[in-house]
This record gives sequence, C-alpha cells and structure tokens, in this order.
Amino acid sequence: MDTVTPLSAAEFFARAKARLTLDVPAGLNDPSITPKRGDHDVDPVMQRIAEIRPIKPAAVLVPVVDHPEPTVLLTQRAQHLPNHPGQISFPGGKIEKSDAHPLAAALRETEEEIGLDRALVEPLGYLDLYMTTQGYRIVPLIARVKPGFALTLNAGEVDHAFEVPLAFLMDQANVQRHSRDWNGMTRHFYAITFGERYIWGVTAGILRNLHERIYT
Repeated sequence: MDTVTPLSAAEFFARAKARLTLDVPAGLNDPSITPKRGDHDVDPVMQRIAEIRPIKPAAVLVPVVDHPEPTVLLTQRAQHLPNHPGQISFPGGKIEKSDAHPLAAALRETEEEIGLDRALVEPLGYLDLYMTTQGYRIVPLIARVKPGFALTLNAGEVDHAFEVPLAFLMDQANVQRHSRDWNGMTRHFYAITFGERYIWGVTAGILRNLHERIYT
C-alpha cells in the first residue's frame, strides 16, 4: 500500500474541520439504510449478517492529541470483560436514551472510561457510520484533545490507555489484511501492529476510514 505524507497538527485539524460535520449520519437508527463502511468493507458476506441483527446505536471518540506531531489516544479493554477482552479500542459505547446525540454519548463514555475532561476536548466532526457484524452502528467522533491531560482509568472497563503517532496509523504500509476463524467461518479484517499492540477489527476499520476522509 502507498505511504502518505504526514500532516502537522495544524494541517490535520484544518482538514478535519473542512471535511467533516456534526450532522448525525443517516442510517444510525434506520434499518432501510445500510452504512457504506463497516466490517463488510473487507468481508462482504458480513453485510447480510449485520443487516438482520437488531440495530445497536453506539458512538466512540477518536481523540487526536494536539502535539506538534499529533497522536491518537487509544485504550485496551479490561481482560475480564465478557466481550472483546483485551482488545484495543476507542473510548465509547452505546448511545443511551439520555444522550442528546452521538457527540454527547462519546464524551460521556470517554469520561466514564478514562476520566478525560471534556473541557479539553474539541469535537470536529463525525466520520462515516460504521456497521459491525454484531449489529452495532458506530458513530466515530473526531476530536482535538489538548495535551497535558491526566487520566483516571475505570478498572472495570479499561486496563491501559496509550498514544500512537497519527502518522504511523495513517501510513497504509502499516495496515494489513488478516483473517481468523469465527463461529465456523473465516473472517477477514484490517490490522495494524504497533510494538506489542495489535490494533484490529473495528478500531483498524475506523482508522482506515479516517485515512479515506482526511488524507485522500
């Protein structure tokens, strides 16, 4: 895959503001609309499976930290969780009825999971709606985060929080297509290896969409 020219923090945030909006993506709650992005990007058969599952609206924060060379703040889910233990993810979760919009859900979940003060978070816009095989329809919120923050991890949900250079994640030479068996089927997905961290599945798929929207 082709490499990309790294963007400075100022260039990245300017592009994000110009190309993204906070209009809620169509299809978040509409079963007649199939999101263009999702697990089916690399595994088309999964679209049919996802379309028949009940819709589960969710939102995640994609926190881009405003260093001279920007980074992305990621979390590692707690090992004791019943679903996706130990996986690398963005902070976020289900959109509750009390959430006015996906932005509110993403900020609330981020505070609950890692204690990131929302006063340090500047929402910039949504990426494309991402549909998972399990029926989740995830709204990824790109946000500028002021550096120098302190985190308080919720041990019930998160084991670690760490930063990865944005340039590394956006370099498509670092993105691979992997596969593994799942419920008797072979699943295909995107993956990025950063040191000992294995970033794959939904998280890698959303990062690929970020590349599409900002770098191409």
